[in-house]
Amino acid sequence: MIKSLILLLIGAALVNNVVLSQFLGICPFLGVSKKTDTAVGMGSAVIFVVTVAAAVAYPIHTFILVPLGLDYMDTLVFIAVIAALVQLVEMILKKFIPALYKALGVYLPLITTNCCVLGVALTNVQDGNNFVQSIVYALGTSIGFCISIVLMSGIREKIEENDIPHVLKGSPILLITAGLMAMAFCGFAGLI
Repeated sequence: MIKSLILLLIGAALVNNVVLSQFLGICPFLGVSKKTDTAVGMGSAVIFVVTVAAAVAYPIHTFILVPLGLDYMDTLVFIAVIAALVQLVEMILKKFIPALYKALGVYLPLITTNCCVLGVALTNVQDGNNFVQSIVYALGTSIGFCISIVLMSGIREKIEENDIPHVLKGSPILLITAGLMAMAFCGFAGLI
């Protein structure tokens, strides 16, 4: 049991990285990865929201929607749960870490529409994961998101110091970098 949970965690974080292999959560990945401190803040917020969303979505789906025959409403209900959680994170950051709240700016509310968060909740339901598997998968996926956004921010900080041809500045070099990172993460497939 523990071995399968560890494999699920590693697989979700590295092998099936939500950003680099499933292409979910690209907007904050590209938008918030300019500075490492904001990338760490966004990654931490996503870890919290994705994990708690999975913990809340499982019982809602299992004990409310399925018995009432309303499981077709999963997407709508999960969006409402995620929106409430993001509001909670926003209030906490505004109260206790105002610098990070300001640094994240418009990208913090974008967690609500981050398809990574909704994708994890829906994947847990579709794969038939139990409560513990749902939490481990959510944690692994969000850790993978955090790893990729922090790595991208470090690379972007180094890219800013380099002499890049004019035609590659901005989005082109960013997308090339993301593609190279995705290829590098393919190397983790041998872990599982």
